[in-house]
Amino acid sequence: MPKVKKILFVEDDLRYARIISMRLEINGYKVVCAQDGEEAFRKLRTEEPDLLLLDLMLPKIDGFEVCRLLKFEEKYKGLPIIILTALNHKKDRQKAVASGADAYFIKPFNLEALLVKIRSFIG
Repeated sequence: MPKVKKILFVEDDLRYARIISMRLEINGYKVVCAQDGEEAFRKLRTEEPDLLLLDLMLPKIDGFEVCRLLKFEEKYKGLPIIILTALNHKKDRQKAVASGADAYFIKPFNLEALLVKIRSFIG
């Protein structure tokens, strides 16, 4: 039986995080949530996710910084990072990509499109 793929979802809006997590779990993924950048780093080390879903506007350490710091760490530089954000400016997308993001979705987004992208990274 194949290993269930694990996603770390970093989102400070708990209600939103629960809704998206449930939808991902229905599609066969295990989802672990973190509410800010500091908690994301702690959970990365303990949970060892296959993919990171990352909001950009987070308390403590924002998503841009989380993304940038991960791409400098040998252990995490290959970890796929998908941004889920309300930031809809070209400069924000460019900054996220420059920070190491692999994909960028603007809230509200099409869940099926997100699932297709997740599958392209981790099956």
